[in-house]
Amino acid sequence: MTDGVVTYATLNRPEAFTQEQLGWVPWLHAPAVEDLTDRQYDGLVDRSRASSDYFRLLARDPDILGARTRTDKDIFYNTKEGLPRAERELAAAATSRENGCVFCASVHARFASHYSDRHDDVQRLLDEGTSADLGPRWNAIAAAAKALAQTPPQLNAAHIRALELEGLDALEVSDVIHGAAFFNWANRLMLSLGEPEDTNLG
Repeated sequence: MTDGVVTYATLNRPEAFTQEQLGWVPWLHAPAVEDLTDRQYDGLVDRSRASSDYFRLLARDPDILGARTRTDKDIFYNTKEGLPRAERELAAAATSRENGCVFCASVHARFASHYSDRHDDVQRLLDEGTSADLGPRWNAIAAAAKALAQTPPQLNAAHIRALELEGLDALEVSDVIHGAAFFNWANRLMLSLGEPEDTNLG
């Protein structure tokens, strides 16, 4: 285990939500790449994730990391059926915006913009929050994500009905819920293990 909490007195901390790529630094020492075991690499699923302090920290429990990563990949990459990738990313970005996870919001806002070509709407979500007017369909997705982010969760039949009225079928509604729910967990994990760094500053 780590010897103590790591602090960063001179870190360039982002001052606002952004779609720009950010860094992330851990408050605990992550295992070194050269010390990872085969079992930990199995938990990473993709060996390239070994370059991330975040994933090496999670590799302290490789079985849970493996389950987490396979769930993540299925929710966001398995788009043969269900919700388009852009709207899965929108649900994750809205959840992250509501939870205040600047790093996660930057990643999934960037993907939502990329897959939808709606950069300005995504930026409006980041600037104004989950109550921003993004158009009826995206408003319904953001509202469902926001409701799921509350403690206790506030998602109810009216949120589901709003999604259905925008044309989402049961599988698509399920994808909204899975994307938002996964990031309610992921945001809390990331917010408790470290903090974002604005690597775009000098």
